[in-house]
Amino acid sequence: MAETRDERLKQSLVVAKLYYQGDQSQSQIAQQLGISRPTVSRLLQFARQQGLVQIKIVDPMQTVQALETALKQQYAIEVHVVPTQMTPLNDLVNKVGQYAARYLEQIVTEHDIIGIGWGKTIYAIGMNLEPDALTGVEVVQLKGGVSYAKEHTYAFESLEAFANAFHTVPQYLPLPVIFDHQQTKELVEKEQHIQHLLALGRQANIAIYSVGTVRKTARLFQLEYLQDQEKQYLQAHAIGDIFSRYIDRRGQIVDPELNQRTIGISLDDLRKKQHSILVAAGDAKVPAVQAALEGGYPNCLIIDQHAAAELLKATAVD
Repeated sequence: MAETRDERLKQSLVVAKLYYQGDQSQSQIAQQLGISRPTVSRLLQFARQQGLVQIKIVDPMQTVQALETALKQQYAIEVHVVPTQMTPLNDLVNKVGQYAARYLEQIVTEHDIIGIGWGKTIYAIGMNLEPDALTGVEVVQLKGGVSYAKEHTYAFESLEAFANAFHTVPQYLPLPVIFDHQQTKELVEKEQHIQHLLALGRQANIAIYSVGTVRKTARLFQLEYLQDQEKQYLQAHAIGDIFSRYIDRRGQIVDPELNQRTIGISLDDLRKKQHSILVAAGDAKVPAVQAALEGGYPNCLIIDQHAAAELLKATAVD
């Protein structure tokens, strides 16, 4: 009996390898080994019973739900983890943007004011929005978007896309986001139209935005707003930015003087929004996302699956 069982184990292993690794059908295996197809089926069943074959089903939705639950418990905010396990890296921002667009469509009601940032993530959201029949919705830029650099900010296109989806006139903030001198910024802020736009941004009950990094390739570093020594200081002391306001790992402003030269919504005002929605795609943004959460600025997080797992790991380390 022992010899017969050993032979059966060996034959089951051969059949299992051909079926599971070689991707052959039971009929093909039967023909190749000179046995019947029912015998192949019995050998495959025997292989599973003996532990030669272990089938594991990975449910990405279950992982998503676990990540959402853990992050909700950690930060006490609304969390949406976008299932991106099978998403190519070059489609990640669009996939997250698509999810965020559907979420935004669900929460927007008539006469809401939507304030937005700019960048690839916000542009992806705007391009995925479906035209809505709501009336009285306003869309406003929450930070300046004018730049003389060649680097694309997607500021104009993003606001246009949001405004088109909600059938409204886009409210641009036609200024650089960072001024060379605080006095110049304060003088510009006194202009009546700019005061109106900044007030509209404060009144917005929905803010949707992403975070920036302090890598050399960071978009804000490429826009000729900052001097080299300022970039070096930020790379040494900051973890990232929210609306171009640079924060440390606890979410606190790292350069008050630079912050005074930055025009747009303040982080204190952002914290007060009914819907303060942080949208992030990619592991590079995880440190800045964590810093934003530590600062208590968003009350809703939309993030891709892998970045969510990395965020949870980083949280556990802290």
